[in-house]
Amino acid sequence: MQDATFEDGKGEGPLRLRAESADDLAVLSALVQDAVGKVANVQYAPRRRRFSLLLYRFRWEDEARAKRERRPFERVAAALTVDDVLRVRAAGLDPREKEAVFNLLGLTFEPGEDGAGRLVLACSGGVTLSLDVECLSVGLVDLTRPWAAGGQPQHF
Repeated sequence: MQDATFEDGKGEGPLRLRAESADDLAVLSALVQDAVGKVANVQYAPRRRRFSLLLYRFRWEDEARAKRERRPFERVAAALTVDDVLRVRAAGLDPREKEAVFNLLGLTFEPGEDGAGRLVLACSGGVTLSLDVECLSVGLVDLTRPWAAGGQPQHF
């Protein structure tokens, strides 16, 4: 079996999206639902005010086509970056356990004053990353070609 390529996707290319509003963030949240990552791939650069993480996201945008064509579902490595970050807090996650894996369930924004607020990354098992931000500025970029996923994520 050979991994799929973006070229196989009939005009599809790697995602390169930005969210600067709650509506934009809802789209990114849907695309990163069920993405997995390792604690070692979570980075916060306070001087640059940038938070980033490497994810292996399920390609929900390809789900219907994969079913129709009776081919494997896909995953792709992607970078999720957040700019203008003032503070990061983690609950239920030990930053010293670099090999620990988390499953991202969704992104939400809790607005504050003058465009500032809190971006919340909710993960399974009660893990939460909370980012105090000056404004909402989130990017999602696919980094690799898709590969065959082990299966479709199941929600119970």
